[in-house]
Amino acid sequence: MSANSAEPVTEVSVALVKAGRTKIRYAATLLHDDGTRLAVRAPWAGDGVRDFGFVRFEAGDVFTEYYWRDRWYSVKEVRTAAGVLKGWYCDVTRPAVLTGTELVVEDLDLDLWRSADGTDVRRLDEDEFAESGLADRDPGAAAAVAALDELERLALRGGFTGLLE
Repeated sequence: MSANSAEPVTEVSVALVKAGRTKIRYAATLLHDDGTRLAVRAPWAGDGVRDFGFVRFEAGDVFTEYYWRDRWYSVKEVRTAAGVLKGWYCDVTRPAVLTGTELVVEDLDLDLWRSADGTDVRRLDEDEFAESGLADRDPGAAAAVAALDELERLALRGGFTGLLE
């Protein structure tokens, strides 16, 4: 299918880029694209189980992922294979870029987790962000810190439902 095709895109390749290199690439089904926000669904694309201590991502988990072309984050709703909500994993990223069937997102190290019941909201990887030196090299990186603050406010004030509707 060409980029100019009237046929709607239903499958995309999500590329998560970090420090100029592709960290992971996986196939996803495009659920929605209104020109600003995109939503895709994909099975857990990692190798084996990823146990963070507060949540485990594993084979069968399903991620419904929301990306914005004008915001510095993505929000990923995580469910078990049986459909039980685990919570939301949020990545601070540069705004998403969809070119043809490739969705590219640049990961900026900062993350946030909100459990399904809302009792566990935690900022993640702030040490990695500081060590990366991005805040010193890139004046736009201040938007990354502001994005993490915004995600935390949303998570603590009832979650992401309004953002994802």
